[in-house]
Amino acid sequence: MTRHLHGLYAITGQTLGEGDKLHTQVRSAIMGGARIIQYRDKSSDQAKRLKEATALLTLCRAHDVPLIINDDLALAQQIGADGIHLGRDDITLQQARSELGASAIIGISCYNSLQHAQDAESAGASYVAFGRFFTSATKPHAVKAEIELLQQAKKTLSIPMVAIGGITPENGAQLVQAGADMLAVIQGVFAQQDIRHACHKFAKLFEDPQT
Repeated sequence: MTRHLHGLYAITGQTLGEGDKLHTQVRSAIMGGARIIQYRDKSSDQAKRLKEATALLTLCRAHDVPLIINDDLALAQQIGADGIHLGRDDITLQQARSELGASAIIGISCYNSLQHAQDAESAGASYVAFGRFFTSATKPHAVKAEIELLQQAKKTLSIPMVAIGGITPENGAQLVQAGADMLAVIQGVFAQQDIRHACHKFAKLFEDPQT
């Protein structure tokens, strides 16, 4: 699955689509070039989350795209997801690896800390995520990361790096040029009228970062 850790990383937003609409949105994202999907739903409706995640896993498997679950180990285990993404206040990487197995994709949010990323790599993370790089509607108060951090991290890390936070096709190219292997996007994908076209514009950044 690590071969997939390059390109557009589309993250669902529960206020942007649910149920059948969410399924249609994610299908459009994959058709547009999304290379990895993260299911992110912070609601307490476990039945809804199980139903949606199960449907998305079937969709993603049909297109050979990994499905990552945001910070819910039980849900990831229950549906057999490809992995999990963990933030500062979630379970430890070691616990996730123990429960999900050696082949699971485990991503770690490292915000603006190179040391955190180095520690995550040493602990067995599959990828690390830095950001926010730009103003983010999803997390407006998230810590700011500078583009230079990607350049520094590229020199010391051997695992893939994700950039997140207010990313658009217009500002994303500089992050790819600085070393980002993936661009994680919520609003820039799922809040767009034409999701497939939006994803295609992001995907082009990885075909030719100069465009």
